[in-house]
Amino acid sequence: MVRLCPPGMARARWPVLAMMLAVALSGCATKYQEMGWSGGVAAEPVMTDVFRIVSRGNAYTGQDRVQDFTLLKAAETTIAAGGNYFLILSAADRTAVESGQTPSTVHTNFVGQTAYTTVTPGVSYNITKPGESTLIRVLRIKTGETPPPGAFQAQDIVNTIGPRLKATS
Repeated sequence: MVRLCPPGMARARWPVLAMMLAVALSGCATKYQEMGWSGGVAAEPVMTDVFRIVSRGNAYTGQDRVQDFTLLKAAETTIAAGGNYFLILSAADRTAVESGQTPSTVHTNFVGQTAYTTVTPGVSYNITKPGESTLIRVLRIKTGETPPPGAFQAQDIVNTIGPRLKATS
């Protein structure tokens, strides 16, 4: 039997191969979707007219895209709750940073009676996954009334951000 790598080396490569496969399978930015394995957005009620919007992206998703997820979900939630405007009560950055390191490698060559060994150290890396958590208040503004300062018109958000996000999904 011919062995292509030293004993134990094949087992050491499985975590690296699994990580490369996972990256290849999730190799694009998070789509606008309900919260799932690769991120997304979710809304949950806190009070009758207050909702928490949580958005998360993967390592290929920009912070601006996650912010668009939050605004669009807030607008959709507002309309579903019978409102037409919403206020952002608070927002918090929920970006996650994961660290890792690739394994070191050792390669030995024999030339005559002399062995030459090369050690290549592993590489450290960080993966940043943007996220945010936002509390909104749903407003029901009657025609002719002036909305409070800072209020977002839900249908306007759906009309402007919605097509942009759903076109790239």
